[in-house]
Amino acid sequence: MALRLSERLIDPKSPERRPRRAAYALPTLFTAANVFFGFLAITKTIDGTLRAASQGAVSIPEYALAAQLIGVAVACDGLDGRIARMTNTVSDFGRELDSLADVITFGIAPAVLAFCWGFYFVTHNIEPAMRDQILQGGYFLAFVYLLCGAARLARFNVVTNPVPKNPGRPDRKYFVGLPIPAAAAFIASIVYAANSVPIENWIISLLWLALLALLSFLMVSTWRYRSFKDLNLLQPRSPLSLILLGSLIFMIWNYSQPVLFAMCLTYTCSGILVRIGGLLRRRPTEVATPVENTTLG
Repeated sequence: MALRLSERLIDPKSPERRPRRAAYALPTLFTAANVFFGFLAITKTIDGTLRAASQGAVSIPEYALAAQLIGVAVACDGLDGRIARMTNTVSDFGRELDSLADVITFGIAPAVLAFCWGFYFVTHNIEPAMRDQILQGGYFLAFVYLLCGAARLARFNVVTNPVPKNPGRPDRKYFVGLPIPAAAAFIASIVYAANSVPIENWIISLLWLALLALLSFLMVSTWRYRSFKDLNLLQPRSPLSLILLGSLIFMIWNYSQPVLFAMCLTYTCSGILVRIGGLLRRRPTEVATPVENTTLG
């Protein structure tokens, strides 16, 4: 009889059947990779901004690389949790380290990328005073995004079995609020889909401000988002699911920019649509007014 991965990693000398010490390094390696990609995304964003500001450039390839690094970090963030659960190596240390890594990779890195790409190069048909106001707004909302992301992670760590304001099916698992990796992936997908060409029109920059404000609100909201943690990748899959997965991989490989943007947009909007649908299904309670019976006589 084949043993599961968690059983193979059990230390035979441990009376409590705990995993070997080396097993705890597996999810930590993916968390370390998460931090590395986030740090590299920050440095590439700064390098590209400084080079474009001094030399001038229509497209800044460092922005595309930073967006791709954030996307790879999202994959690493999903894998470290799954590996920890598969190997039975979930620990308080790992959870805290993962949260600190997420603040760097999905908080600071996308905030820096969002500011540099969306506000720093706004110069077309705009007064200097108005440009300064847009820059100040960009500083503020980039900071608000980072702060809301950190608050989202803190709430995730301290709240046990959180229940969203609009609970879904009991057989599925949900996040309360938009997860910070999803918010970071949405920002990165927009920059990547724009071919790394920074925003220069002040009207589009104002729309970018509004989007950052929306993502900040969604992270600290109590709206429902599907977590997909109930999906077991080790279980047998139907041929249809394999076809769909293969088609998705093909589409991402050949049309990565629109496909990744569509995936991030769909997930971000899913919580909004579910919340709106829940509000529309509510009906005001009708209070029945008693009817007095009158007797004619």
